[in-house]
Amino acid sequence: MKLQGPFHCVIAIDGPAASGKSSVAQQLAIRVGFVYVNSGAMYRAVTWHVLDQGVDPSDTAAVAELIGAAPMVCDLHKRESRILIDGVDPSSHLRDLRVNSDVSLVSSVPRVREVLVAMMRAYALEHDVVMEGRDIGSVVFPDTPYKFYIDASPEIRSQRRAAQGQSDQIAARDRADSSRRDSPLTIANDADVIDSSRLSIEGVLDEIISRLTAKGFALKTPIS
Repeated sequence: MKLQGPFHCVIAIDGPAASGKSSVAQQLAIRVGFVYVNSGAMYRAVTWHVLDQGVDPSDTAAVAELIGAAPMVCDLHKRESRILIDGVDPSSHLRDLRVNSDVSLVSSVPRVREVLVAMMRAYALEHDVVMEGRDIGSVVFPDTPYKFYIDASPEIRSQRRAAQGQSDQIAARDRADSSRRDSPLTIANDADVIDSSRLSIEGVLDEIISRLTAKGFALKTPIS
């Protein structure tokens, strides 16, 4: 997949399910005045569309055909990413149980990743972004100097999911995300790894800001 630039500044936040990366990335974007892009929400939206259309998520060819033809638009709402599919905003369905169960399966389809990665990169053509996901620093924006991998122990991550009232099977998600052929969950060689197991969101943010500053990143006034 060929990169197309030039891109604005990108801070990549990667990590496994329930590591805290979404909360960290969202708050970091506010701190540095960047747009926040949640790549996981994009994959969940596509998964919802696949299920809503009655397509078997294990039928790779059918999923690829549906997503290849689906009218999808990515925009911003309050400086956060949003995806509309055939004019519908599926935000309220992104944590549905059936979406939780099948998002890793749908995300593994190469055509799905191709379409959505192009949309992710499009955000950075116009905006400075904090983008979170599982392959942002390794695949989507491998050239950004600002890469972080947020991790936590499986036990802590399972507790966090349970506290959110969700039933993701953390071990199963880890296996699926790490073993898929295209863009697996991995730690970029030049990423800063932060273990959030015993840190608050604020603690992780402080650590990231400290490391960004050490890399020469210039903080600017956040945009309200």
